[in-house]
Amino acid sequence: MMRSLLLVLSLLVALPLWAAQISVPAGQGTLAKAIAGANPGDVLILGAGVYAGPVTIDRPLTITGTHDAIIDGTGQGTVVTIDAPDVSVTGVTVTGSGLDSQNLDAGIKILKKADRALVENNRVLGNLHGVDVHGGHDAQVRGNVIEGTQQFRMNDRGNGIYVWNSPGTLVEGNTVRWGRDGIFSNTSRKGIYRNNLFRDLRFAVHYMYTNDSEVSGNVSIGNHLGYAIMFSNKVVLKNNLSLSDISHGVMLNYANNADVSGNLVRGGADRCTFIYNAHKNLIYDNRFEGCNIGIHFTAGSERNVLTGNAFISNRTQVKYVGTRDIEWSFEGRGNYWSDHPGFDLGGDGIADSPFRPNDLMDHILWSQPAASLLTGAPAVQLIRWAQSSFPATLPGGVVDSAPLMAAPTITVSPEYTAMEADAAARRKESDLDDFDVNDLASH
Repeated sequence: MMRSLLLVLSLLVALPLWAAQISVPAGQGTLAKAIAGANPGDVLILGAGVYAGPVTIDRPLTITGTHDAIIDGTGQGTVVTIDAPDVSVTGVTVTGSGLDSQNLDAGIKILKKADRALVENNRVLGNLHGVDVHGGHDAQVRGNVIEGTQQFRMNDRGNGIYVWNSPGTLVEGNTVRWGRDGIFSNTSRKGIYRNNLFRDLRFAVHYMYTNDSEVSGNVSIGNHLGYAIMFSNKVVLKNNLSLSDISHGVMLNYANNADVSGNLVRGGADRCTFIYNAHKNLIYDNRFEGCNIGIHFTAGSERNVLTGNAFISNRTQVKYVGTRDIEWSFEGRGNYWSDHPGFDLGGDGIADSPFRPNDLMDHILWSQPAASLLTGAPAVQLIRWAQSSFPATLPGGVVDSAPLMAAPTITVSPEYTAMEADAAARRKESDLDDFDVNDLASH
């Protein structure tokens, strides 16, 4: 409450001298009438109560108030439509959009040419889409609490924040829960999506055809997939957390020239990281821990650099099926492998022997799953011992010529650790949503 009042006061101080400050009473049609009668630059101050929507802001205005000021769309289309440049919507509650996915019903929608919109410190609750940035340039979506609908199948819900063809969008410091994807960015560029918290979603961040942009400092907890970078070029993905996400932590699918660094993926049920037909990416100083597969790397991915990463306590550290060797070190610095019994006589932090995470039996088991029945057989153990003793017999695959002796550390706050534990516990107690993660690479 105090924060909202301080925000209102700060906005009033920053007003141009000619702007009017108009108090708008709650009620049916009062907000729409106030917008129609306002001059550009005016500030409409909403008090506690319900304001009937939908409304369209068609001139540069500021609409502000406290969270007790509720704009309710009563289930009809988009609740608040921004159709003019330099509009601010701050500090209020927006709820009650329609549920028409074809029309992209949303709590707040920013239209084409509605540039420099500010959507800040609002509660956007129970709408199909939360905030839809739909063509406006240089929008800022900051500090909002966005909770989507829990109706329908997860794939049929809306996104917390949908960015379409909206260059320069800043999405920062939001908390997004339920609905479909936390941020779905499609056919856009030069966006910054940072320091957001995502929970109980399909994807935390879902990129399609989004270039020259940054995803940094975000936290994904208990989602089906953390960060899906798909059909996108020159994306910086750094310092994000993926904690107890269900299928994947990070996916690069037809993603090229990305900078993927400083990310922690921990406790995923399937793959910490999946790299599918992705080229010329720098993947360094990440920590992949406690997944069934640390990194699934497909043979169609070329000219990627992997160095300084940590692969810790994954059931299978690397899944790569190929006929040639791929070097995973760069300029004399490789990666840390928790299952590498290395030693460092030189004391330089680099193990004295190279490491291969896979052997011939891995390749056989991946291509012939029925062979898993023989995993414990003495003959299989003999083959594995022979290959470790005579490396020339090994098939093509990942080779780390300079393994690290110590893993990079990435800290997690107690608050997020508690959320991670809660997500892991709930996952054990409940059935998964009817969402097929095996289809991800084709979308």
